[in-house]
Amino acid sequence: MTVQQHNDPGARPAAVPSPMPSLHDGPAQSPIPLPDRSKGVVEPAPESAPVLETGSSEFPQPKLRLKIQDVAHPGAVAFFGAVNAAKVLSTAVNNVLRLLYRAPADPYTAVPPTRSVTLVLRDMPGVAYTTGTDLDNDHKEIHFSLNYINSISPASRLTSEITGVLTHELVHCYQWNAQGTCPGGLIEGIADWVRLRCALSPPHWKKDTHGGWDRGYQHTAYFLEYLEARFGEGTIRRLNEKLRQRKYKTESFWPELLGSSVEKLYSDYIDNSNGNDI
Repeated sequence: MTVQQHNDPGARPAAVPSPMPSLHDGPAQSPIPLPDRSKGVVEPAPESAPVLETGSSEFPQPKLRLKIQDVAHPGAVAFFGAVNAAKVLSTAVNNVLRLLYRAPADPYTAVPPTRSVTLVLRDMPGVAYTTGTDLDNDHKEIHFSLNYINSISPASRLTSEITGVLTHELVHCYQWNAQGTCPGGLIEGIADWVRLRCALSPPHWKKDTHGGWDRGYQHTAYFLEYLEARFGEGTIRRLNEKLRQRKYKTESFWPELLGSSVEKLYSDYIDNSNGNDI
């Protein structure tokens, strides 16, 4: 989904999320690489263990708001017929926080200070995008196309697709982006990885190892899921934390995190996807 950076004069319509302020001044120590579990179970199907949080969260919750530009639009009618807006947003926020962060009491947890999220349902091209507000970047807006909602077919997929898009966009409200230097493909891949882990992937998603690891969206999401299985639960959480600590440099980021270059990791992923041992 397209993400805009609202307050930055140099922002483009399709850019990485607005840079979030670091929560401490000095550089943090690099995480110790996680153990390589490539000889064990490599990739459990995320659909077999969906993460669907419905209860309360220990994390501070943002103020959730809803704006509808045209209540008579067929997309608005479809939206309210498919989901409870308050429940779907709060559940998605809880899922994002549980997957990307440790418990709030953990001293290594540093959740971005998102104070409010406003869902704007409006007539527009595309699918959805996330932006900061005129107030500041602690307040986010998710713009969701009523035209797209109205186009979802069959109708039985409305609830899952709406929930999946909102989950993806809420990741952009809470993920770190290496002070604005993280590749857009990784930003979008993390958002779709959360969607994948919540068993909200649409039917057309499939593993496609053509092209680079940083193609973004579901292509990068499946690569990240492979890393999560290979190096253990919490790998992508640690990746997100490392994106908080400093600016992104490909040559050092991946070896510090996982002990190998991203090219080698992606080559292993391709071999694994083709049914070869790594």
